[in-house]
Amino acid sequence: MRPRVDEVRIKGLGVIDEAVLKLSSGFTVVTGETGAGKTMVVTGLGLLFGGRADPARVRPGAERATVEGTLFVEQGGRVAQQVEDTGGEIEDGELIIARTVSTEGRSRAWLGGRSVPVGTLTYLAEDLVAVHGQMDQQRLLQPGRQRAALDRYAGEELVKPLRAYTQAYKRHREVGETLQELTTKARERAQEADHLRFGLEEIEKADPRAGEEAELKQEEERLAHADALKNAAVTAHSALLGDPMAAVQGLQDAVSLLGQARAAVEAVREYDTALSGIGDRLAEAGYLVSDVATELAAYSESVDADPARLAAVQERRALLNGLIRKYGQDSEAVLAWAKSAAVRVGELAGDDDRIAELSREHEELTARLTELAAELTNIRTAAAERFGAAVTAELTALAMPHARVVVVITPTGSFGPDGADDVELRMMSHPGAPALPLNKGASGGELSRVMLAIEVVFAGADPVPTFVFDEVDAGVGGKAAVEIGRRLARLARTSQVIVVTHLPQVAAFADQHLVVEKASDGSVVRSGVTALDPEGRARELSRMLAGLEDSALGRAHAEELLSIAAADKATAATPSGRPARGGRSVGASGKPAATGKSTGRS
Repeated sequence: MRPRVDEVRIKGLGVIDEAVLKLSSGFTVVTGETGAGKTMVVTGLGLLFGGRADPARVRPGAERATVEGTLFVEQGGRVAQQVEDTGGEIEDGELIIARTVSTEGRSRAWLGGRSVPVGTLTYLAEDLVAVHGQMDQQRLLQPGRQRAALDRYAGEELVKPLRAYTQAYKRHREVGETLQELTTKARERAQEADHLRFGLEEIEKADPRAGEEAELKQEEERLAHADALKNAAVTAHSALLGDPMAAVQGLQDAVSLLGQARAAVEAVREYDTALSGIGDRLAEAGYLVSDVATELAAYSESVDADPARLAAVQERRALLNGLIRKYGQDSEAVLAWAKSAAVRVGELAGDDDRIAELSREHEELTARLTELAAELTNIRTAAAERFGAAVTAELTALAMPHARVVVVITPTGSFGPDGADDVELRMMSHPGAPALPLNKGASGGELSRVMLAIEVVFAGADPVPTFVFDEVDAGVGGKAAVEIGRRLARLARTSQVIVVTHLPQVAAFADQHLVVEKASDGSVVRSGVTALDPEGRARELSRMLAGLEDSALGRAHAEELLSIAAADKATAATPSGRPARGGRSVGASGKPAATGKSTGRS
């Protein structure tokens, strides 16, 4: 299912107080008297898809203009994915888009129930709708869009070489960027290699061990306080076991005191078992104190002040601390840096070989791209000739018999994502006239017809599912108007088409006819939109033809137009008798069957 606009609600926009447009999936035409607000329908659709907000369009007395649209989209399709990426929701294939414009010029947009920037609607519209108004013919005027449109028109012939070109271009760009980095940053890379080598040499010379700085710190503390440690051990030993070399032996040591305590308890322990246990513990304490005293004696003998060793330890610590400040928070980190630096130096040392290899690949890719770009140019050139002839033929039937559209393909001189071509649509308004870009070679009314001719030729190739034309028939009438109606109906076989027109010849080809009616209570003018049934269509076409709804001649002419249009669309039906895709069925009377809730005008 291709996306399409199902319903549009407009409130407070221009002369429209409030209106609801239920749109056909095929060809919908919008008519009405001058000043009734037909253009506001196109303006509303433009706002819905990110068009410029003009506060002057807000209805006098209203705080803001509001446009809300309901679209049918394919679940899991491109549009649905874009909506989900913005946080919006789609329920049962229905997408709600809303836009408001205040009298102060502030504009807000909603997509799938989520507030979004207005630019999001503009981006989404590229895959949903093409609006061709008198002053809004921008879509196919963009060079990038013209190239993409021509590529789609070229068809399957271009798909394979373009895919191959795109893949080669991507790799060519990657290789070129890598080469540029390797060659233009050679000095920086050489400096990086020198810095790494210096660090590796410094670390290799120092030869640190994991955890070495902690060990050295502990040794430095011991050497720096050797005298204090020795004195403490000797004093503690004397307190526990006494000093046999002391001049005065009057002080008792801990071992002697524990011996006295044990002797006192041992003398009476047989009288109380509780005291017996205490005696055993005193004996254990004596043995323990004796052992500690022995260890203290050994420790005091081992501690020796060594200024030379202390200096060596301090020098080694200073060396390690210097490495830690440069390369890591501890010796383990320094060793890890050295390991990664060695790998990086190996990479930098291999740059010359890599540059040579990449240079060869870059030359091969350049040759390949040159070949593929030439093939793309040839295919586009052939497609451009066919396309220009087809559009020119359409313009002849659209009352522009002397106009000619050509596609100019210009070499860019460099490779781009889609080849080496610039593509531009140009128009010659008459024989001998210069071929000018579309926006310079055609007036507003002519440009609408040129766009219609282009869209008809592109039908089936251009992915935009909905087309909106405002006054596409400006400045024409008679047979040319019939041809415009016929081509709009042809476009509606594959896409949804919405047209604002003042020509009955165009309106007769529509699958659905909406009329914008103006009412006035003497001070306030309001417009509303009504869907017409077959009787209502005949009355409206009579008004458009003769200016009178009940003119017998006008009604007869209107009936004739409807019959001609119905017969023309019937001949475009498939061999099985069903209308072509996007078409509408034809009733037994030869008129298009009514769709939806349509009523005659009162």
